[in-house]
Amino acid sequence: MTRVHYHRPASTFTVVAAALATAIAVLLLAAVVTLFERDAYPMERAVAAERACAGSSYVSERDACMREWLAMGGVQRIARR
Repeated sequence: MTRVHYHRPASTFTVVAAALATAIAVLLLAAVVTLFERDAYPMERAVAAERACAGSSYVSERDACMREWLAMGGVQRIARR
């Protein structure tokens, strides 16, 4: 009976491939985190505007209040002593 010998890649190839895969994974994760951080800021402002205008009874009033609040920059003044 004849034995079949399969070619095994060199260990350096395996290490380089693993390092490259790790680098690609880290870069993709960093890109996704950056996109979430960048896109979360406008959503944060919209949520703050919605909370500031929660007292409006009608949707049209709440929408107008939110637009006005966002146009003013969403700055809430706090009285200081």
